[in-house]
This record gives sequence, C-alpha cells and structure tokens, in this order.
Amino acid sequence: MTAVRPFAPADLERVMEIWLAANLQAHGFVPAEYWTGNAPQVRRQLPQAELYVYETDGVVQGFAGLRGDYLAGIFVDGAARGLGIGRQLLDRCKAQHPALTLRVYRQNSRAAAFYRREGFAVIAGGTDPATGQPELTMAWRRG
Repeated sequence: MTAVRPFAPADLERVMEIWLAANLQAHGFVPAEYWTGNAPQVRRQLPQAELYVYETDGVVQGFAGLRGDYLAGIFVDGAARGLGIGRQLLDRCKAQHPALTLRVYRQNSRAAAFYRREGFAVIAGGTDPATGQPELTMAWRRG
C-alpha cells in the first residue's frame, strides 16, 4: 500500500533519517557539520510544520514540509529517488495551497530542474546567510 498522508509523531525518527541523509547527499558543497549541527533544531521544529509523508508498505520513503505557503523542502530516501515520490508529495502540497515559494541552492541543479519542470519560476537570487551559498527563490501559482 502506498499513500501520501499527513505526518504523525511516530514518523519523526524516520523523517529525521531521511532529512539528514538527503541533505548530506544533495549538498556536498555545504560542510556536513552544518547539517549534523542543525539536526536537533530541525527535530524540534518539524512537528510544528505542515508535513506530508510518502509511505510504502508502512515505511516512510519521503516527506515534504511547509510553513504556510513556503515549501521548506521535499526529501526522499536515496534508494527511492527517481520514482515519482517527490512529484506526488509536491502535488499534495499544491492541492493544499494556491501558491508556493521555496529556496533552493543554486548548486543543487537537480532540485532546481525538478521545480522548474513542476511549474516553478525563479523570482530572485541571493545568498543563504547561514551557509554563504548562492540560492534561488522560486514561486508557483495555481492556474
């Protein structure tokens, strides 16, 4: 059984595993210590966000997190990437929100290309103050 569903507190450990592994894999240009150092704060903040998980046979394979109309990220287990999980999670977010914005590291070209394919457009550039890395701000609007 496969489903996109709202986050439940029992999902937290698995969601954190996916979050850390995905960030380390996708953002090799950011020191690993940045992600490991921020993990405790993320663990505290995640349950306060609007989260959706993608579950297959009782195992969470990915998740999406929002704060209002801001898409904080879509994270998919490395072994499950390329299977359409990110798109299904994004579709759920789009169904719940008429407009979304996000920030993506410029060097994360795979993620930026994914969002472009899914209808997002670059509306600004900038630098992430926490990492010093260049980033893009992207937006999507229904209709």
